[in-house]
Amino acid sequence: MSTLICILFALMATMSAAPVDPTTPVAILAYTAEGPNPDGSYVFSYETGNGIKAEERGQLKQLNETTSVIAVQGSYSYSLEDGSPVALSYVADENGFQPKGEHLPTPHPIPEGILKALEYIAAHPEQDKTR
Repeated sequence: MSTLICILFALMATMSAAPVDPTTPVAILAYTAEGPNPDGSYVFSYETGNGIKAEERGQLKQLNETTSVIAVQGSYSYSLEDGSPVALSYVADENGFQPKGEHLPTPHPIPEGILKALEYIAAHPEQDKTR
C-alpha cells in the first residue's frame, strides 16, 4: 500500500510543479521506502531531478479498544514556474488532514469588538431563568 501512496504523492507533486516537456523523463535522484511493517508503520521519501522532494511516515495509532487509525506526518516541496518555492507539511490522523504552508490561505482575524463580546459572553454565562 505504501508504494501506491508513494506513486500518488509523486504524481500530485509532479502535476503541481512547473511544466516539463512531457517527452523528457525526470530523473529520480533519491528514493527510500520501508514498509508496510508488521506494526502498520511505513516511511518513504524521494527527490526528483526537477526539484520535487517528498517524505512521509505513518504508524498505527490505537484510539481505544476497538478503533485504530493510521497517523501520518509528511511534507513535500517544489518550485513554481517563476522559481518561487512551495513547501507543504501535513498531519493526517483522527482529526483529518491538517496541511501547513505559507501559500495556504488563512482566516481573517476576528475584529476587536467581536472578540471582546465573545470574551464577555464566556466570562458571564447566562443564568438558568425559571418562572
